[in-house]
Amino acid sequence: MQLGFVSAILPDLNLKQVAEFARHAGYDCVELMCWPPSKAERRYAGVTHIDVTNFSDEHAREINNIMADAGVAISGLGYYPNPLSPQADEAKLAVGHIRKVVEATARLGLTRMNTFIGRDWHRSVEDNLVRFQEVWRPIVAFAESLGVRIGIENCPMLFTNDEWPGGKNLATSPAIWRRMFELIPSPSLGLNYDPSHMVWQQMDYLKPIREFASRIVHVHAKDARVDRHRLDDVGILATPLQYHVPKLPGMGDVDWGRFFSALTDSGYRGPVCVEVEDRAYEESLERRQAALRQCHTFLRNYMPR
Repeated sequence: MQLGFVSAILPDLNLKQVAEFARHAGYDCVELMCWPPSKAERRYAGVTHIDVTNFSDEHAREINNIMADAGVAISGLGYYPNPLSPQADEAKLAVGHIRKVVEATARLGLTRMNTFIGRDWHRSVEDNLVRFQEVWRPIVAFAESLGVRIGIENCPMLFTNDEWPGGKNLATSPAIWRRMFELIPSPSLGLNYDPSHMVWQQMDYLKPIREFASRIVHVHAKDARVDRHRLDDVGILATPLQYHVPKLPGMGDVDWGRFFSALTDSGYRGPVCVEVEDRAYEESLERRQAALRQCHTFLRNYMPR
């Protein structure tokens, strides 16, 4: 396995600076964010370390040279919008840009692109699965034709009142993953697995690793701490940030020894990328870089070179 981080936490740095930091901090790879250049609509969105809007072979060579000079690989390209949004313009933009990120992935000689399925948060799972087929069949077929696997992160995107009640990402549970993979069985559709989202949903984060081993394309290393006293007070129907907080690996409720034991037993040998969303470390670039160094020190216990 290769230890990396998600570049969204370093919006202050350009691609070369991100790669140089990764090298100095001891990381093997980076998941590079590819949002359309624009103002971010939410935290960790809108970060553009690779602009794929008009991506050419020349751009690909330049990027690969930057990463090669730093001795750091690209774990995959990332873009996390809502392609099933009930707002037609938003959905169209998301779908179009996902295809551009997939194409850029292939031009770079990579095989992984990570994103969300999306969801109309006002409608049922069944209603969203109908739209899922309509929207995602052609995307997955396009990715398959280019030799790219799409890793869907299992984040519900259900944190704030505007995402209530269903959240903005359909792929939240094993039951839904089974339906997705039955409806679109292509091996080019997989998971970007993050155990922290299972923790706050009160779900087993080890069992899915065994069942969906062949579908795990990419892994995010993020922790979560559930405040049981607060949960007892507000209940599971409250917006989730009322009873849990994202934390750095080792500072929440994930048992990382058991997690990596299950991951290695499953045969997974791909990238594991730290996703820093811990507000305790976000007040400055220096603190965010320190958080990444701390995560590297901790996770190397399970991922020695």
